[in-house]
Amino acid sequence: MSLTGLLKAVATQPAFIRLAESRVATAVAPTALAPVLLAQLCAPAPIGAGRRLLVVTATGREADDLAEVLRALVPEREVAVFPSWETLPHERLSPSLDTVGRRVAILRRLAHADAADPLIPPIDVLIASVRAVLQPMAAGLGDVEPVRITHGMSVDLIGLVERLVELGYERNDLVERRGQFAVRGGILDVFPPPDEHPLRVEFWGDVVEEIRTFSVADQRSLELAHHGLFAPPVRELLLTAKVRERARLLASSAPEISDVAARIAEGLHVEGMETLIPVLVDGMVSLPELIDPSSTLVLIEPERLRTRAHDLERTAAEFLAASWHNAAVGNQTPIDLAGASYLSVAEILDLTDARSMPRVLITPLASDVELLDARDDEVIDFGATAANSYRGDAGLAFTDIAKWAKASWRVVLASEGHGSAERFVESLSGEDIPARLVDSLDDEPKAGVVSVTTANMAHGFILAGCELAVLTETDIVGQRSSTKDMRRLPSSRRRTIDPLTLAKGDFVVHEQHGVGRYVEMAKREVGGAAREYLVVEYAPSKRGQPADRLYVPTDQLDLVTRYIGGESPSVHRLGGADWEKSKGRARKAVKQIAGELIKLYAARQATKGHAFGPDTPWQRELEDAFAYVETPDQLSCIDEVKVDMQREIPMDRLICGDVGYGKTEIAVRAAFKAVQDGKQVAVLVPTTLLVQQHLSTFAERYAPFPLKVAGLSRFNTDKEAREVVAGLGDGTVDVVIGTHRMLTANVRFKDLGLVILDEEQRFGVEHKEHLKALRTNVDVLAMSATPIPRTLEMAVTGIREMSVIQTPPEERLPVLTFVGPYDDKQISAAIRRELLREGQIFFVHNRVESIEKVAARLRDLVPEARFATAHGQMNESTLEKVIVDFWDGQIDVLVCTTIVESGIDIANANTLIVDRADTFGLSQLHQLRGRVGRGRERAYAYFLYNADKPMTETAHERLVTIAQNTDLGSGMRIAMKDLEIRGAGNLLGGEQSGHIADVG
Repeated sequence: MSLTGLLKAVATQPAFIRLAESRVATAVAPTALAPVLLAQLCAPAPIGAGRRLLVVTATGREADDLAEVLRALVPEREVAVFPSWETLPHERLSPSLDTVGRRVAILRRLAHADAADPLIPPIDVLIASVRAVLQPMAAGLGDVEPVRITHGMSVDLIGLVERLVELGYERNDLVERRGQFAVRGGILDVFPPPDEHPLRVEFWGDVVEEIRTFSVADQRSLELAHHGLFAPPVRELLLTAKVRERARLLASSAPEISDVAARIAEGLHVEGMETLIPVLVDGMVSLPELIDPSSTLVLIEPERLRTRAHDLERTAAEFLAASWHNAAVGNQTPIDLAGASYLSVAEILDLTDARSMPRVLITPLASDVELLDARDDEVIDFGATAANSYRGDAGLAFTDIAKWAKASWRVVLASEGHGSAERFVESLSGEDIPARLVDSLDDEPKAGVVSVTTANMAHGFILAGCELAVLTETDIVGQRSSTKDMRRLPSSRRRTIDPLTLAKGDFVVHEQHGVGRYVEMAKREVGGAAREYLVVEYAPSKRGQPADRLYVPTDQLDLVTRYIGGESPSVHRLGGADWEKSKGRARKAVKQIAGELIKLYAARQATKGHAFGPDTPWQRELEDAFAYVETPDQLSCIDEVKVDMQREIPMDRLICGDVGYGKTEIAVRAAFKAVQDGKQVAVLVPTTLLVQQHLSTFAERYAPFPLKVAGLSRFNTDKEAREVVAGLGDGTVDVVIGTHRMLTANVRFKDLGLVILDEEQRFGVEHKEHLKALRTNVDVLAMSATPIPRTLEMAVTGIREMSVIQTPPEERLPVLTFVGPYDDKQISAAIRRELLREGQIFFVHNRVESIEKVAARLRDLVPEARFATAHGQMNESTLEKVIVDFWDGQIDVLVCTTIVESGIDIANANTLIVDRADTFGLSQLHQLRGRVGRGRERAYAYFLYNADKPMTETAHERLVTIAQNTDLGSGMRIAMKDLEIRGAGNLLGGEQSGHIADVG
């Protein structure tokens, strides 16, 4: 994908030439033109000025989006993004190892660039958010030597491991995410943040024999890594001897932070220790001080930058007051943490002026020039306008395009995918507008012909002076399919047990020997080779004898699972008959308990259902248009569903995938497959809000195809509901998405082929009874993040087919989870932190009678935020308007009940605050946490309780579980814990059953 032809189209225009020649200038142009202006500044002559740039944007997201477009205009390796911390400087949370590693890798390239070295090439365009530019950091990070290993080198493995620990890498049994390493014999696995895949280094003695990338999902080696290993530090506070000594002195002089300082002095990494950087290192520097002074500073929309900087300074000060107040004042030796505080824009400009750096401002409004103290700058007006937003009115868009083409303008249409690009060419040709598909726009676009290409641009621009019009798919369609970076996040490794999650005394189950207690991981030498074993203790074979121990080699861990069931099971004897008897009783209990279900499922197996045909070309086109990279689990899950649908026996499959792991896309594809065979599809969801959201998702995905999707919920008027029901009866509605209102007697389908049950755990037994009549000859696909114990038990015992999605989508980060007492200061700081990145906040308060009072209190705390309330007792149209306004970004904080628990997908909402979290169920807490962290930003969840009211033991256990299970994909673990806390229940009704407790 290249757009360099756009540069050739504007290179001779006077305004562009003036900009290239100016040392200090203000460019008046729409933001959409900024990538072309930047490319022209840094491109070599004769097209551009050949400058190096430091570009400052208002947000990190804008920096990423700008880099994405710029890489299509200049060589990719010359463009880099310097990320900001996800946390604020004085917040007692550490930034992620991934973020820090990427930051330090950039600093290394700035300090020691080498054009001949593919790992540290020079940076021509460095893009950073104002937050990253204003934050001071420890001096000298770019000079810290990374770990570099290439094939054939002689390296001391023990010394190498010590060096990785010094650089902040975490040692793990298995490498699962960036910033981790593992050692097994002569093999070292490392995941450096700059790399797409982790690396496996194999040693023969001290010699590096081979370096390969490997897959996190199954730990299998992939291709050779010819560039070798490059592992920069993943901490900005490196625990050197000097830092540890300073921490030791600090621990004795500042009692309030002695616990943190003492642990740092011992060489331990502590959550939030980065706050103490200014008092533990020799000096602090800002990013502009590390840039070559001949580089040009480019500020995009300076007035927004100034506003954002002001908000950052205020919110950081609030966090300093809330988090470190006692540590910073009132001691015998007050500590000064101000060195970590954000600088102001004025201070940054003074720094760059002192270094005589050229400066360019890009602003869309000529009136801003007076406000920006830029009156001495050369003001260059490009006479450009932002492209019109057609909001889905393709007719109007094509009218404008036809007018430009007829006037022999050069018209470029940038589509987000190859499939939609082809459809645009077909549609334009159908309107008699000359159009051609261009894989790469290397040459100047032809006049009078629409050049349709693929590029990840958000918005286009019109340059009347050079008769050039650039439109994007977003300009025409009205919404962007994806803004995600396609760099893949490693998937979770499928495993039965992780020794690191076990505590001494935890119950485990060995497939052949039964229930025992975990003791430890131990190394033993057998036959001259050292191996690691998981030690499990069983009941003594004779009374009065010591307990028997079983040593399980680490390559046989698939035989061991964590025990899930009652609180204290009886431990089996090695070689005894108890285990076989327990399994026998369990089998018998399954047969007795599931009698009716077995009959139902036997009937389903005997029934001849509809065997759906193989995939059609339209099916493949729909799947190719998916905006994201499918995860391996998603792909295998989709294949399993399709295989089931193509069999004559009716499908009954449960998909268990964590919140936001892409279950909806599986439903979209399955429903489409059913409609391709002339069948109707019913999607059953628990809430009216989820109906609206799925309706939007399905309609967007099916937009290019002749399918009719309708919703049926209390948001419909009586007339709309009657029309939908009539459409289901006569077959004109292909897919209906609705609540349990669909289960009423008056709803009749002409030819129902597939029922999709979303958030299955939210439906009661009576709703599922209504579905039984359908189930014998209709395919059923159930989806859940935390299945109810009964459903989970059915899947565990093999009564239902189950697919599990364990892989997080690309770039998904675990949600930072805080469990603690309610505190006004913390809440206001958390809300303001989210507002700084233009994000939105869910505040969950589950009592309708007091929700308005809570909202009023929050308004007093954060008066600049826009608040609204939402709960199930509201008028339908009012509730719908509130939710739509929240979707559209018109509301900053939604104060709501658990009406938002299920499936609401708002990528911009990345802070969740739950009031009285101790009164919620475990799966509710997990579902609520799933409402945030669905975009690229690091998300925060605050589960708060009233410190003045005693908490029940069960509530305490729930909060401990939710705090411990913050990893991506923890939904199944939480469901398993729920099964343990609540018991499984009878598969058919109310009584308890104990066969899981017997066998774990």
